[in-house]
Order: sequence, then structure tokens, then C-alpha cells
Amino acid sequence: MGSKIYVGGLPYSATEQQLNALFATHGTVESARVVTDKFTGQSRGFGFVEMSTAEEAKAAISKLNSTQMDGRTLTVNEAKPQEPRSGGGGFGGNRGGGNRERW
Repeated sequence: MGSKIYVGGLPYSATEQQLNALFATHGTVESARVVTDKFTGQSRGFGFVEMSTAEEAKAAISKLNSTQMDGRTLTVNEAKPQEPRSGGGGFGGNRGGGNRERW
């Protein structure tokens, strides 16, 4: 199983191919993904790379953290698991009105 890396500070013009090429010099890249806004398709300035081994991931992190890409400083570190999100919102979780009394 590979190691997942967070890459922040990406230029908004960065592509997944560029991200893949940047990390490929430090080992085998299993996947590279630039996160985009779901409505506009514009890059959100960060992404994730998965390397084939933990050793390659550590080497890539140490070599690429605080380096420049198109004038922007990259933040490269081990990705943390996504925190569970709570549902609901807006109406306090009460869907459909429910408990209404007639007068």
C-alpha cells in the first residue's frame, strides 16, 4: 500500500500531469490529483499524491517541501485522514417540519 501526500500552495494553473512529473523524480507515483471547485472546475490550490512506498513518500516530502512551483511555495507533508463530516445544517437537522400541531 502506498503513502498519501498532501501538496498545498499549488499554482491555480497546475495540472495533474505536472504534479505527477514533479513527484516522479522521487519515486513511483501511484496517483496524482489536483482538487478543483465542483462548480467552476478551477483548481483550489492543493492536491494529493500517492507514492508506491512510504520510503519514497518520505523522500519526496523532504525534497519538495518549501520548494517553488511557478512562483508559489509548496507545502508538502503526509496527508491526514479526512475527518468525518456532520450532516445537516440550515434547519437544525429537522427535515420536513415534522411535529406540527393544528390549532
